[in-house]
Amino acid sequence: MSGRGGGLSDVALASMIERAFRRGKPVAVALAINSPGGSPVQSSLIAARIRRLADETGVPVHAFVEDVAASGGYWLACAADDIWADDSSVLGSIGVISAGFGFQDLIARWGIERRVHTAGRSKSTLDPFRPENPEDVERLRNVLEPIHEAFKRHVSTRRGNRLASERDLFTGEFWAGREAVRLGLADGIGHLVPEMKRRYGDKVRFMTHSPRQSLFRRLGLSADAVLDNAQERVAFARFGAGS
Repeated sequence: MSGRGGGLSDVALASMIERAFRRGKPVAVALAINSPGGSPVQSSLIAARIRRLADETGVPVHAFVEDVAASGGYWLACAADDIWADDSSVLGSIGVISAGFGFQDLIARWGIERRVHTAGRSKSTLDPFRPENPEDVERLRNVLEPIHEAFKRHVSTRRGNRLASERDLFTGEFWAGREAVRLGLADGIGHLVPEMKRRYGDKVRFMTHSPRQSLFRRLGLSADAVLDNAQERVAFARFGAGS
């Protein structure tokens, strides 16, 4: 099972995850994770589905980080019973972000008048064409903080006393492979095939499951595919990883 980029959703992955746990009576499920993050809700739903199936089938789950498991990508990694990374993998970024732009000076310079009419005084919260309002920022913070708390709770529950206690790991900071292991965000340095053979024997067979995509998306010919690719490159660039 492989996840790359921020466009993953529980609906899109549901059948693939079900197959991974139920087809052919697997001895284990290995997650190949390469994601800089995405929707916290989708990350939560996917992780919950993985844990539910793991508990129902009694199949252990191992996560293997490729370039990046950050933010929502790390949320997914924590669904596994253990996490493995490369020396150069990037893990962490346990935080929540909301970003935008402010264009009020630009439109004023060009003599453009912004006209907005709403029913409900908070309907135009954080309008990028108006000066930032402290009340809007506070309302946004009241949304971001509970999401961050849910993320921290998930990581703390899944990683338990493996997490280093001498450092705050929930600031949004991220770390490379061996430091992530030292801090308890991962369990060791290891790659999928050799680690699974070490655990389950040299004769273990691998069944690969991946999300189904339309022909146009596989060929990169849809507008959505182009946008997703551009957004993915920007997201990976935050962690010094190309895509």
